[in-house]
Formats: sequence, C-alpha cells, structure tokens
Amino acid sequence: MAEGEAAERQRVDKWLFFARIVKSRSLAQKLVRDGHVKLNGARIVRPSVDVAVGDRLVVVLERRDVHLVVRAPGHRRGPFSEAQELYRDVSPPPAAREKLSAFEQAQRVPGAGRPSKKERRSLMRLRGEE
Repeated sequence: MAEGEAAERQRVDKWLFFARIVKSRSLAQKLVRDGHVKLNGARIVRPSVDVAVGDRLVVVLERRDVHLVVRAPGHRRGPFSEAQELYRDVSPPPAAREKLSAFEQAQRVPGAGRPSKKERRSLMRLRGEE
C-alpha cells in the first residue's frame, strides 16, 4: 500500500466519529459491531474496516437511515460545518407524517392516560370508596 493511498483510507468507526454521525467513537464501534452499518451494500461488523473516498455508507440510526457518500477522510472531530465536508448525504427524504390538528392532538382515547374527574369518581364508586 502506497503512502498516498494510506492517507485516503480510514477506519469506519473513526470516520463516523469525525463526520459527527455518532457522538463518540465507542458508539460508532458498537453501531458497526451490531451490524447497523453497510459499506457499498455489504453489512460490516468490524470497526477496523477501512473506508475510502467514493464509498457508500448506509447507517441505520434510531430514528432514520442515513445514506452517505464519503468525500474525504477525517483528520479531527471539528465543527459541524467542517464535518459536513467529509460526506455527501444522499438519504431519501423522510416519509411525510400525518399532520394532526390541535383538537385531534388534545383528544384522548377513553381509558388511556390519567383519568378525568368523572372517571375517577366512577372508579371510586365501583370500589366502594365513597
């Protein structure tokens, strides 16, 4: 492996940390070990796998899947603006969620959550606590 080629490749856990996809390198290692990262379509389970410029990563996070194309290796964990230059985000747009009106948000299914005063009094009558 040539010197210039070694500079273009980097461990996937370090890259995820430098690109600010995860908060710590140990979380990046756990994410990879648990199989939540795909490199060029193949699932990887070793944090020591190298990524290079042009590689495609799919990272399954808690709330969404992130599809990234590696633009450059990271050298440090800098500010977000610097981290954004390490990748190109090609994630599909998030699915549109149904918008609820304020009235629909305030509605509660009977029996769910805290009982109303009327429901509480009827429970007390049922138990004979009056």
